[in-house]
Amino acid sequence: PGWLLSPAGRPYLDSILHKNQRRVFGLLERPALPPALAVPTVTYKLFLAGRSGVGKTALVAWLGGTPVPPAHHETLGIEATPLFWPAKPRASSRPVLFQLHLWD
Repeated sequence: PGWLLSPAGRPYLDSILHKNQRRVFGLLERPALPPALAVPTVTYKLFLAGRSGVGKTALVAWLGGTPVPPAHHETLGIEATPLFWPAKPRASSRPVLFQLHLWD
C-alpha cells in the first residue's frame, strides 16, 4: 500500500501531481513519463448513477483533485472526468497506470 510514496513509486506520483495537487488532464492527455519508466495503461470507465443531491459530482471532484462545488446544482447530461492513478499490483513486479474515466 505504501509503494506510491516509496522511492520506486515517487516518480509515478510526481507525474500526476503539480505543486502537490493532482493535475487535471483533458480527455486526450496523459501523464508524461520518461521512457525508462513507461508502463502499461489499464483503462476503466466508471459510471456513477443515483438520486439527485447525494454527492456523485462532489465525489468525482474530490477524486479528480478539483474543488468540490460549495452548493448543489444538477448535472445536465454526463460529465466525464479522466483520472490517472499509478499502482503496483502485488502479483506483478511492474507498475501499472490506471486510467479511470469517471462518468457523472
